Amino acid sequence: MGERVLIALGGNAMTASDGSASPQAQRTAVEAAMKHVDALAEAGHRVIVTHGNGPQVGNLLLKNQIAADLVPPVPLDWCGAQTQATLGTLMLNALTHPAAVVVTRTLVDPDDPAFADPVKPIGRYFTEEEARRLERFGQTWRAFDRGWRRVVASPEPREILDAPAAAALLDRGFVVVAAGGGGVPVVRDPDGSLRGVEAVIDKDLAAALLARAVGATSLVIATNVPCAVAGYGTPHARPIHRVTTAELRQLQAAGHFAEGSMGPKVEAALRFVEGGGRQAVIGALDDLGAAISGEAGTVVRG
Repeated sequence: MGERVLIALGGNAMTASDGSASPQAQRTAVEAAMKHVDALAEAGHRVIVTHGNGPQVGNLLLKNQIAADLVPPVPLDWCGAQTQATLGTLMLNALTHPAAVVVTRTLVDPDDPAFADPVKPIGRYFTEEEARRLERFGQTWRAFDRGWRRVVASPEPREILDAPAAAALLDRGFVVVAAGGGGVPVVRDPDGSLRGVEAVIDKDLAAALLARAVGATSLVIATNVPCAVAGYGTPHARPIHRVTTAELRQLQAAGHFAEGSMGPKVEAALRFVEGGGRQAVIGALDDLGAAISGEAGTVVRG
């Protein structure tokens, strides 16, 4: 029996190389990504896949905004659920190995400080006039250099509520797709009921949480670069291949990983290994097989 591995696919795996998110471009990109996943399953690994959904949610938000005066905009948690199902269906169609999709909820704390100061920009840039028009739906908009964008909270993921269902399917030999886009954000009210909230969850941090919850031994964060780099963009840049959690924490503290790009991936890798995982790897999608063997990417171990 091979590894029990979670593959976290970046948003680049769901769109064309030029960023196009047309239906055909998404279908083609997903089919290419799933060939690598199929290869891992055929090699005997138990595979669970999570994925980004930024471009897909962005498209839904734009439709909401254009039609806001005709059709009430749907909340952000609905957009997350819809994109989980849509991308999951594309993956099911592309995989040859038996597979299943779990529409997944991620529990967050209603008192998370992120809700008091939403700063995560989503969707496209609009004019101030358009932003003011949409504020009447309870949305928060802020001015940026290129225009106005909607901002929402990005709270810390606390629990992947549907991880037991994903684990059960994994145990039965299915390739499982779960927690797309970081999961649908929900909070638990005092009476114990759950409700969705207007927020986005960092997909890499959710992937680390899901990997631990399903007992994965390896977490592979697939991106569009071969490995993490210390001193990126400077004359002292150097690729990071094998690294301990202590060494990587030192590099992180020194500011080597940008918050909007490699930072969350590094933090997710650290959390997974520090939480008991055997290894985490950050690397290119085309190197998945070698990444599992520790022969490619940035390999993080305790």
